[in-house]
Amino acid sequence: MRPRTATALAALALVLTGCTSVTAKTDGPSADDLVKAATQVLTDECLQRQGLAPPRPGQQVTAVEQQQVSDALFGKGPAEMTLRLSTGYVVRAHTDGCLAAANERLYGDQRLWFHSSVIVNNLRPEASHDGVTLAVVRARHRAELTEWSRLRAHATEQAASLLQEEQVQERAQKPQHQPSRGTAQK
Repeated sequence: MRPRTATALAALALVLTGCTSVTAKTDGPSADDLVKAATQVLTDECLQRQGLAPPRPGQQVTAVEQQQVSDALFGKGPAEMTLRLSTGYVVRAHTDGCLAAANERLYGDQRLWFHSSVIVNNLRPEASHDGVTLAVVRARHRAELTEWSRLRAHATEQAASLLQEEQVQERAQKPQHQPSRGTAQK
């Protein structure tokens, strides 16, 4: 079995048993947990296809290996996506790399996800910078908030499906228990 986080396994078990839905509030995994678990599965597989070991806490690696994993995971060279916030900060991201590929798979449009998520994740700093309430800033960015919600729902559905597929594949790879020969029959 490939390494998985406890969150990924718990999220997958709850999705498969029908104990949760992606829209209902439950004690099960959150949409964040599902998307994080699926992102880890996708990035791990991407790194492994390149002959690289996915990073794990406590793992000892050389500086060269660490740089190779970082380049493969996050992309290298100049960032292809850039967004200047009203606060003056500039946020950049790559369109290559395993994380970008995972975002494209889960969200369906990594450029749109980058734009809307950077805006949504910086609403409070914008309100503080501009000296206005969060409600005012939310009203300014209604379109980005709507797009963020749409893309996030898509990613949550994709993540649940991917995690379900992963569990089915892992079950298929496990050897089936065979009853032993020589057991007494009545």
